[in-house]
Amino acid sequence: MKYFGEFLKYGFPYKWRLILSVMSNLIATVFTVASFSMAIPFLGILFGKQEIVTESVPFALTKDAVVHNLNYFLSQIIIENGHHAALLAVSIIVVTSIFLKSVFHYLGNYFFVPLRTGMIKDIRNDIYSKIIYLPMKFFSDERKGDLMSRMIGDVKELEGSLINSLQKAIRSPIELILFLVVLFMMSSQLTIIVILLLPVSAILIGRVAKNLRKTAKKGQKRLGGILINVEESLFGIRIIKAFGAEEKAKQRFFKDNKNYAKITNRVLWKKFLAHPISETMGSFIIVLVMWYGGGMVLDNSSDLSAETFITFIMIFLQILTPAKSLSNLYFDINKGLASFERIREILKAEESIRNIEGAEKITDFKEAIEYKNVTFKYNNQTEVLKDINLKIFKGQTVALVGQSGAGKSTLADLLPRFYDIENGEILIDNKNVKSLQLQPMRKLIGIVSQEQILFNDTIFNNIAFGVESATLEEVMQAAKVANAHEFITQTENGYETNIGDRGSKLSGGQRQRLTIARAILVNPPILILDEATSALDVESEKLVQEALDHLMKNRTSIVIAHRLSTVKNADLVCVMRDGKIIESGKHNDLLEKGGAFKELYEQQMS
Repeated sequence: MKYFGEFLKYGFPYKWRLILSVMSNLIATVFTVASFSMAIPFLGILFGKQEIVTESVPFALTKDAVVHNLNYFLSQIIIENGHHAALLAVSIIVVTSIFLKSVFHYLGNYFFVPLRTGMIKDIRNDIYSKIIYLPMKFFSDERKGDLMSRMIGDVKELEGSLINSLQKAIRSPIELILFLVVLFMMSSQLTIIVILLLPVSAILIGRVAKNLRKTAKKGQKRLGGILINVEESLFGIRIIKAFGAEEKAKQRFFKDNKNYAKITNRVLWKKFLAHPISETMGSFIIVLVMWYGGGMVLDNSSDLSAETFITFIMIFLQILTPAKSLSNLYFDINKGLASFERIREILKAEESIRNIEGAEKITDFKEAIEYKNVTFKYNNQTEVLKDINLKIFKGQTVALVGQSGAGKSTLADLLPRFYDIENGEILIDNKNVKSLQLQPMRKLIGIVSQEQILFNDTIFNNIAFGVESATLEEVMQAAKVANAHEFITQTENGYETNIGDRGSKLSGGQRQRLTIARAILVNPPILILDEATSALDVESEKLVQEALDHLMKNRTSIVIAHRLSTVKNADLVCVMRDGKIIESGKHNDLLEKGGAFKELYEQQMS
């Protein structure tokens, strides 16, 4: 039951719903008992053994007072109208009790529904909020498909197992306890036998369910693997088709799906064992009670009458339903906790990049960006950056060039604190970025990357993504500067056109110009351009480069460039190799120097 208490905390905001549900279920159970208890006078009247009572007693919520006054009520009907009328009266009481039981049973569910949906809503909100604020390092270690599995599959399993268990845990104990109290009032001897034997089936079920949680957790991990597979296949469908790898992709998915089915089989086999165990034990207890109680009636060894004994059996049969629910409860809780453990791994993940106490709010960029003795590595891997020293003054354009894997993108990613460094400092206006509030600092930085990050939404909402309350006029102006307005107006619904998943309805150049328009609208003083034109055709590159030139005017820019011809006008070109800056200077000066930059340049020109 580890972490079950943490899960229950999500129900605290809905405690009044829980209280009302418990009260409704309690009242529903009272009417259930009342309807079955009427079997005693019904059988008494039917067999001519109903006691005739001529005087009532003062009302009290005790067994003797209630039974006495009920017998008095029926006696008056028998005396005045005969036995048929008494049977009709008992029948009306039974029907009324069952109706009221149904009403309060519905109210129990009615009050529980907002608790159920509210807990799941809050858990999903917490997972999403946590994911949004987790550092980039977390996403390097985790696969998106598995995260989706936890947020959707595990939360759904949580609803199906733990929330259902919570509902059973409210109703079943109420029914079980109240039924046992009534049975004890009828015959303490028979009830003690029932109480002693019922836990036996629970112990047997507990042994079977012991390792269910571990198996269920493996199953959820396998489901995560399936979602990863599907996500990768959909994302790479063009490559799969291009290389004729449909059969290979299919077999890979079939293998993952088969493994998930095997684990699901094991989970369900163990879960379904609860039913035959509880059914067998319940039948055994019924036979024992019938044999022992029947002997008591035949031998007249107690005050247990035949009609009371029959009613005892009827009510005892009702005990089996909540008893079985409680037996299955252990399975469901363990299965649900396996999912909650996986969810908890996200909720408890460390937010390593956050505001320190007393962090300063920065609203403007005035002087310079400086990397001082910066060394960085991902996790425990080899160093990606080694003793970087670089100063970028306001208004400058600095280009980072070099072979793939040289550390260019990593160097740029450290500025907005996508990752934190352990050695060295990164300063904005002589203030360590770790001492600045994250959100205001990041608002000073605009990023346009090679991968166009767009959302399945309208063109307007994609451009206005980073600006609250942006007007259509402002969005249109940004689009014009980004050379995007013309193609936008030619789409079906203009700025209200939906661009599809990841902007799939647009060309690469059009997508890139939208990301540039988004950066223009935010109007940041610092820009990071990460190979923003490398994946485009010549015509699209020209339009995008013009848009970038507009964007870079009067801004401080860090340009990561693969094509060296695009950095001719940079104020400073830094050549990187193996995590170090090995050369720096202006474009033409570096060519004249004849070092690493000229070597790269000649490789591209040849």
